[in-house]
Amino acid sequence: MEDVLTVVIDGAEPPSAVTVRAVQTVCDAAEDRAGFGVVAVQVSGAPAEGWTSGLDVMKVSKWERALRRLERLPRATVAVASGDCGGAALDAFLTCDIRVVTPGARLLVPGDGTATWPGMAGYRLVQLAGAARVRRALLFGLPIEAPEALQLGLAHEVADDPAGALAAAAELVGGLAGKEIAIRRQLLFDAVTTSFEDALGPHLAACDRVLRKPVAEAS
Repeated sequence: MEDVLTVVIDGAEPPSAVTVRAVQTVCDAAEDRAGFGVVAVQVSGAPAEGWTSGLDVMKVSKWERALRRLERLPRATVAVASGDCGGAALDAFLTCDIRVVTPGARLLVPGDGTATWPGMAGYRLVQLAGAARVRRALLFGLPIEAPEALQLGLAHEVADDPAGALAAAAELVGGLAGKEIAIRRQLLFDAVTTSFEDALGPHLAACDRVLRKPVAEAS
């Protein structure tokens, strides 16, 4: 199996300095050891009532910045979700390139006492599945069961064997270069909101990068 770096996120706990540090640490390792391999993000757990009591906007902002870094890593990222998955666990799950759920997994947008939590998980859910198909989850906190997550494209696979799914993902990535994956990922993100004319330049630049560099030197 290719090199695998792992981070575990417990959604039962609100985002904290510890959670941010865990994500930043795996990002540091991925960036320091640029090349091949995957980052595995293991997530489970959902917040209980009153989970926002210790949060403030600065903590939320630091967490969102850490997630954005994870989302742009020069490596492929694979998330495996088990059980109820909400809060920080859902946040991290949605940032990953390959998303796997176990049969009993449920994706949950937690509440803050008055409505569902308005964090960036909502943005990513809409980007991945479309507003109409996640409306009830975002507005009312209805859980998204594993089969529905697969149908909506929020998960790519429902797997009884998470370790096997991770191994398959690592095989899929194979010898692909992490830096090049990051470039393709950004082109994918930009395609949602960028016109053809504006997208052409970055795509041509990426093509030129490949044509100028021998395959043996790709990393």
